[in-house]
Amino acid sequence: MFRLALSIAVLFIALSAASAGTVKTRAGWIVIDTRQSYQALVERLEATVKSEKMGIVTSASASDGAKAAGFTIPGNKVFGVFRNDFARRMLGSSLTAGIEAPIRIYVTENPDGTATLSYKKPSTVFAPYADEGGDVLRSIGEELDGIFSRIAERATADK
Repeated sequence: MFRLALSIAVLFIALSAASAGTVKTRAGWIVIDTRQSYQALVERLEATVKSEKMGIVTSASASDGAKAAGFTIPGNKVFGVFRNDFARRMLGSSLTAGIEAPIRIYVTENPDGTATLSYKKPSTVFAPYADEGGDVLRSIGEELDGIFSRIAERATADK
């Protein structure tokens, strides 16, 4: 009985690992599959954010936490990216939209060893607050769309 239970558990783990992979495209998301390794993409993203004069305000990695606990899961890291002048303008137009800052960029490791970069477009993130933030918030979202696009393009470009 124990062997059967163990076999079933191993099968479920194998199936969940096989189904894990790249982030799927959704409305308002940008998803870029790369040929880079997870670690290389993380490092390039960090450098690119700085070169675009934006700041990494937060970062979190479940894979780093799992590793510290003795487990191995595919690499994943969420970066919160923003800048104080955008924060002041955003909060001046919509205090409620402040919950969305910083805007997140997600790096995930794929089963084949490559990595994917994904993020919700800032204009999509701020869209639910348009009734409060109006044209100012729309303008901020569009401006950030351009910056995030440049960050993503440069971080994921083949060298």
